[in-house]
Amino acid sequence: MNLFFRQRDNVPHTRLRRWAGAALGLLGPTWRVTPVRRLAQTVCLALFLGLLVYAGASSGTDRVGERGARTDGFPAEMFLWLDPLVGVSASLAARTWLLALGVGMAVLAVCLLFPRGFCGYVCPLGSLADLVDWSLGRAGRLCGNGFQWLAPRRPGWWSTVRFALLIGILVAAVLGVELAGYAAAMPVLTRGLGGSWLGGYADVGRGRPFWDDVVAVGAVLPMAVALVVAFLGRRFWCRALCPTGALFSVFSLLRLQERKVSGACISCGRCRQACAFGAIGDDFATRPLDCTFCQECGGVCPVGAIEFAPRWKRSGAPASAEAEPTAGVLSRRALVVGAVGGAAASLGTRYGSRPPAELLRPPGALDESRFLARCVRCGKCMEVCPGPVLHPMGLAAGLDVLWTPVAVPVVAGCHQDCTACTQVCPTGAIRPLALGEKRRTAIGLAVVNPRTCLPHAGERDCRLCFEVCRSAGYHAIEMREIALEVGDVPAGAVSPDELEAMGSIEAPFVRPEACTGCGQCENRCHRVWVRREKVLDQSAIAVTAEGRGRRTVANDGGHSRAPRPGTT
Repeated sequence: MNLFFRQRDNVPHTRLRRWAGAALGLLGPTWRVTPVRRLAQTVCLALFLGLLVYAGASSGTDRVGERGARTDGFPAEMFLWLDPLVGVSASLAARTWLLALGVGMAVLAVCLLFPRGFCGYVCPLGSLADLVDWSLGRAGRLCGNGFQWLAPRRPGWWSTVRFALLIGILVAAVLGVELAGYAAAMPVLTRGLGGSWLGGYADVGRGRPFWDDVVAVGAVLPMAVALVVAFLGRRFWCRALCPTGALFSVFSLLRLQERKVSGACISCGRCRQACAFGAIGDDFATRPLDCTFCQECGGVCPVGAIEFAPRWKRSGAPASAEAEPTAGVLSRRALVVGAVGGAAASLGTRYGSRPPAELLRPPGALDESRFLARCVRCGKCMEVCPGPVLHPMGLAAGLDVLWTPVAVPVVAGCHQDCTACTQVCPTGAIRPLALGEKRRTAIGLAVVNPRTCLPHAGERDCRLCFEVCRSAGYHAIEMREIALEVGDVPAGAVSPDELEAMGSIEAPFVRPEACTGCGQCENRCHRVWVRREKVLDQSAIAVTAEGRGRRTVANDGGHSRAPRPGTT
């Protein structure tokens, strides 16, 4: 199949095939020798970008109802499921079976037939790395050197770094800390593109540009590193640093098929030059932990000496040209470094962080310990948030909560008709919620500050929080008449009715049993009295994490119940 466009002796090409071959040749030699692989990569990359745009575009709150319908059941997290390290790590850390684990195991099972086939055919990050390699190759040819001086000729010590990272991530997961999101291929790419291209993490509500946001830049940095290291060699990220690729490499030891070289080999070296993964040794034998079954070497072989056949089939080649079963195997030093590093990282993130009990999590988020064990920091929930209400957490509470989603009501309130973030979490750190259940699931509790609230302080009438809560359908705030100190008023200065009116004012009170902590009240107060009028330094009503995850009562209009004594 991969040799469809290759010239064969005594087999004339049709005009259409010649035109197709010429067109593919313009895209580079690999399109001509492996068109099926390149087509698969193109389709998968286009699908990944399409899902990214489809889930994150048109994020205005005026279209939240449409977005809720679009994202409900829509597989925006599909590629995160396909990354087996996401499911394995999250399941180990959470001590439970996750859907992502089942999908990841299915992908690994398919890769028994196509060892590391995910890396060569599906992975969007790998496809982007190929695009970078192609661009550097084109630029190098224009410069006359092809950047060959930057490409390592054979695997070195750096080829075991990915195995050390894999061991570290798995050890940390066994100890209950999720680290795959920091280095696994799909979380790195999803978070990176969501933060840079779509601007999902830019704090537009506070007027700060993306590049001035340290947390946002840090979220993009791993993806940038994965692409920039192409200067060190073709597919350098995949060959040396990707822990997801390392997991596929380990499973390739159980491969059912492999690359084989027949005795017809003329040792021309074209296969070694074509292999982007460095999977072919100096003696043309295969390094099975590196081979991705891309079949590019077979496409460039002038004598057809390379085939991809069942592992037990004999090729008739010299023993030196058979697969090297131990080539690139993880060294004991890398194993020890990875295990110790993973244990140290898990202890450091867990005990080096202050308790983040005050953080506002998305609706449907699990309790904090289980949430942190499952969250892979992919940023998908923040990408689809229409406010954007959800923003990535920085280092204020330690490494354990870095890049996890938190609600920031001063930027936006959680819309009552949106369940997008609950539908796209790949590991169930945020439970999927129906709209009715979401409206009764609290993410916190709004609290009025009587010292700064304008009606409570007796400065002026204000019903902003009450009106926005009522229009959202929660009815968790009610207006009650409170007495004011009038002071000494000269006799006859005002009428008795005016004096009575001066002695009272309607002020907002929160009904805790009905409040979901959506933050729309805090956002309205902040936008009007802090940002526009500049009357207050901070919102007079703020959402705290008290009672997060509790069920609120069904709203009945909210005006028949009095607030609890002492509740503001």
